[in-house]
Amino acid sequence: MLNVPAQAFPASGSQQRAAAGGRSKVPLKPGRSLMDWIRLTKSGKDLTGLKGRLIDVTEEELAKHSKKDDCWICIRGLVYNVTPYMEYHPGGDDELMRAAGTDGTDLFDQVHRWVNYESMLKECLVGRMALKPVAATIETCCALPEEKKLLNGILPKNKVLDTSSKDLTPSYDWFQTDYLVTVVIYTKQKGMNSEMVIVDHQDGRLRIDSILRDYSYLLHIELSYAVQEDITVHIAEKVGKVEIVLKKKDNIPWSKLGQPLNSHNSFIKCTDRGLYYRKCKLISKTEVTHDTKLFCLMLPQSTHLQVPVGHHIYLKQVIAGTEIVKPYTPVSCSLKSDFKEPSHHDSTHLILMIKIYPNGLFTPELDHLQIGDYISVSNSEGSFKKSQVQTLEDLFLLAAGTGFTPMVKLLNYVLTNVCGLRTVKLMFFNKTEDDILWRNQLEQLALRDKRFEVQFILSEPKKEGTGKQGKISSSLLSEFVKRSKKDSKVLICVCGPAPFTEQGIQFLQDLGYSKEEVHSFTA
Repeated sequence: MLNVPAQAFPASGSQQRAAAGGRSKVPLKPGRSLMDWIRLTKSGKDLTGLKGRLIDVTEEELAKHSKKDDCWICIRGLVYNVTPYMEYHPGGDDELMRAAGTDGTDLFDQVHRWVNYESMLKECLVGRMALKPVAATIETCCALPEEKKLLNGILPKNKVLDTSSKDLTPSYDWFQTDYLVTVVIYTKQKGMNSEMVIVDHQDGRLRIDSILRDYSYLLHIELSYAVQEDITVHIAEKVGKVEIVLKKKDNIPWSKLGQPLNSHNSFIKCTDRGLYYRKCKLISKTEVTHDTKLFCLMLPQSTHLQVPVGHHIYLKQVIAGTEIVKPYTPVSCSLKSDFKEPSHHDSTHLILMIKIYPNGLFTPELDHLQIGDYISVSNSEGSFKKSQVQTLEDLFLLAAGTGFTPMVKLLNYVLTNVCGLRTVKLMFFNKTEDDILWRNQLEQLALRDKRFEVQFILSEPKKEGTGKQGKISSSLLSEFVKRSKKDSKVLICVCGPAPFTEQGIQFLQDLGYSKEEVHSFTA
């Protein structure tokens, strides 16, 4: 994924940019970088204007603060005075003003809901939204206590999405032998696979997140007794049954699975779930180009996490006392077209191709990590689905710089799994030849597989005659994205800096390609 600057509030942009999933950056004045903002928050200056007091804010009071020189915004029930942040926001003050004096939660979640605004804006906290009075309700008597219902896989009524989805609500059970404990999840969804189940076991706490289309079914339990680190995941794809096998440390019969923890046995939209992080160990760091490196991270032994094609994860670091988060798309260890299944390496490691910006805030800290150091890694997210390519005949890829990273796993997948594929073409934009990522591997792949073709486009070539030059344009694309036959099924994937992606999508629309035929990788 792109090495985009982390920020505290998303810039959603125009309707066209929102559709593309990207955003435009606004040039900031000198002294208005993210690091400058962090310094200001540490200076002790009163950024709320309330001299350290926290207040309850009514809707009427919030609405009064809707000007650039007096701007309050509510996010998830917390109200912030973002007036001092205006000049530091990469998306410009106009983007912040879209939520001025209102609840900006939905706007925030449209783009980059992963940003830790609580850490970035903690010195701007005004207070909480005042609760509206609600009519008292009479609770009905339940046959089973809530804890008993939770631990026997019965979903409480307030966790059910609605009556129409009740029959599709997952459930779970568990059983044991002398040496094993098995948790069984009945997802009631065909086509489950190992990428749709994420398991973490840390400090005696078991967390199982099953991704069912756009929803998340979570089990979160403090286990009754200790189990060993290695965890086995079995999935019956045709019936949607998931089995998590735990090995007991001691031969003790369990009377119950354990105690329910926060959000246990809940079934909600993935976007409402929030991100979960685990610590991963850096085991290698190798150079790809003069400014880009390959980081190999090892997952904990008690974690099951497989990142789907086209999806990204988030890395989190605490820098100058502030949590900073950035998205990256894992890549394969190489480009190859001679295997049918993901290697074992992919299920135990994450490989990230990251450009180091010497004057940046986040990537120099990454580069300073030593072998054996740990970094926080989130669950994966993304809108790309393998179904988009399974019946393709032509696939065109447009990448700029590290926008190449989502294309790596996609290339490996389609060239080995999509039977009807006729053509796969990559147009790769870079400044100079020295900036081209995995050039040799791409050229070798083109020699091995006649369906694949790569074109390198340079905007600042060092000398004449080194291939095509220029930037993304309608004339370049009109030659490149020609179908192999009339009405062939085609998909065009785009990834790069926001302006590159926006221009590419507009050019493709002008050339007559539909929204369904274009996918932009964004985070």
